[in-house]
Amino acid sequence: MEIKRPYLLFLGDAPDQLAAKTAFGIVDWRPQWCIGQLRLDGCKADVGLSDKSIEEAVAAGAKTLVVGIVNAGGQFPDHWTKNLVKALEAGLDVATGLHIRLRDLPGVAQAAAANGRQLHDLRFSDRKFATGQGAKRQGLRLLTVGTDCSVGKKYTTLAIEKEMSARGLNADFRATGQTGILISGRGVSIDAVVSDFIAGAAEWITPENDPDHWDVVEGQGSLFHPSFAGVTLGLLHGSQPDAFVVCHEPTRKTMRNVSHPIPSIEEVIERTILEGRLTNPNIRCVGLSIFSQAYEDQQAREYIDHLGSKFNLPATDPIRYGSGPIVDEIQRQFPAKANS
Repeated sequence: MEIKRPYLLFLGDAPDQLAAKTAFGIVDWRPQWCIGQLRLDGCKADVGLSDKSIEEAVAAGAKTLVVGIVNAGGQFPDHWTKNLVKALEAGLDVATGLHIRLRDLPGVAQAAAANGRQLHDLRFSDRKFATGQGAKRQGLRLLTVGTDCSVGKKYTTLAIEKEMSARGLNADFRATGQTGILISGRGVSIDAVVSDFIAGAAEWITPENDPDHWDVVEGQGSLFHPSFAGVTLGLLHGSQPDAFVVCHEPTRKTMRNVSHPIPSIEEVIERTILEGRLTNPNIRCVGLSIFSQAYEDQQAREYIDHLGSKFNLPATDPIRYGSGPIVDEIQRQFPAKANS
């Protein structure tokens, strides 16, 4: 699908900053594509763009209203719908990564048809996927995994791919969520794939490639999260990673939106290797990515250094301090292929 730019990012009445992570991802990695944000009364998220009405955004050249919010279950509240209809009537296309189809919302399909506008449902692929086969494919793959949801897996993946490319390595970011698709222009929203075909979809986005080529795969969910472990496992089996990076937010006590405790980094490494060996017996951890936003600089550095020493692995906050140490480790552990 081709999504016209620039974007007006719709934040609705998001309850916190994390709820607007789709919008944040676009702003952080493609700021030149963003023209403003549209917030409703009570919105507690702010991505740092100028607030614009639909009319102001259209006058400034916006082409697509992008729903920049994620929520539990990906549902679309009724009181948001009138804003989509208004955007379509004003000449904007609409794109969303939520689980409900835009055409199923009252009045939206009619407004799109009447005004010749496009509706982009990022979670609904137009492709049929096979079941996963688990056969070894040529090429190299890295997957980000997490102690929880929303711990920086997408940002870590993008930062690693950017650093690898800057060093002249043969690497591509592979998107598995709606924000990643908006950033990269290609991918599969893996959590919307029927469960039998998740591994097959992951195989499709990480096909056989040159021996020195790296697919840097955006992780989803967590093997320990009771809501999303199935998606995470299917992605792990299908992407068949040679290397993985553990992403962690150090201040959380329970997993997002549930009461289950956060697993330890040790547990995540052990289970990822245990489960990943089904399709890649040589899977290994190459680093730790720490989402340290809640810490001041000195505390963040001390915590990251402590983890690096404890696990004898490179640890960093890729956004704050760069992903260089992790890419150094990739080149060390995969010398012939990573440096081809």
